[in-house]
Amino acid sequence: LHALFTSLNSNYALVPMVLDKSAAGERAYDIYSRLLKDRIICLMGPVNDDLSSIILAQMLFLQSEDKHAPIHLYINSPGGVITSGLAIYDTMQYIDPPIYTWCIGQASSMGSLLLAAGAPGHRYALPHSRIMVHQPSGAAQGQASDIMIQAEEIVKTRKILNSLYAKHTIEKWMDRDFFMTPEDALQFGLVDKIMEPKSKTETPESDKK
Repeated sequence: LHALFTSLNSNYALVPMVLDKSAAGERAYDIYSRLLKDRIICLMGPVNDDLSSIILAQMLFLQSEDKHAPIHLYINSPGGVITSGLAIYDTMQYIDPPIYTWCIGQASSMGSLLLAAGAPGHRYALPHSRIMVHQPSGAAQGQASDIMIQAEEIVKTRKILNSLYAKHTIEKWMDRDFFMTPEDALQFGLVDKIMEPKSKTETPESDKK
């Protein structure tokens, strides 16, 4: 797993290190490795082959650790490469542990599909997050026959994505960029619950006299 986390860390300018204390002593982890121990996966940034490979490896690793305990997938992504996103989507549907999805920041394009693909009843959005769905887009170039083939492929991909959105939510808003608040996403079936901030005004029992 060292190479895996080295690749993950290279995507971020600075990755904090944390100490984990146990009966065996102290051990230093990068923050993402430590979160993985708690079955938390962070999908942050554009979806591409590199990020997809890391997410897949983490999911498969957590399945090997425990087939039944849920995995928490935190999403803050503008979307990205469709095939990379579908690789994550298929793995989410394939593995045994339920995937609880959390939208923090944004879940746009492919990010919104992965958010919607979480375990029913366990798809969450934070109050100030944003969700966006749209149809796939692409640029075609080359000879006329090549452009036609690429255009047909985009149409096929759109049908696939529409069917996946329809499976988890709704399809009718896919014709153009459609930005949603968490409340909108809840109404349209993309998420199941909006997480409200915990009250900080309550006095802990330990502080009461």
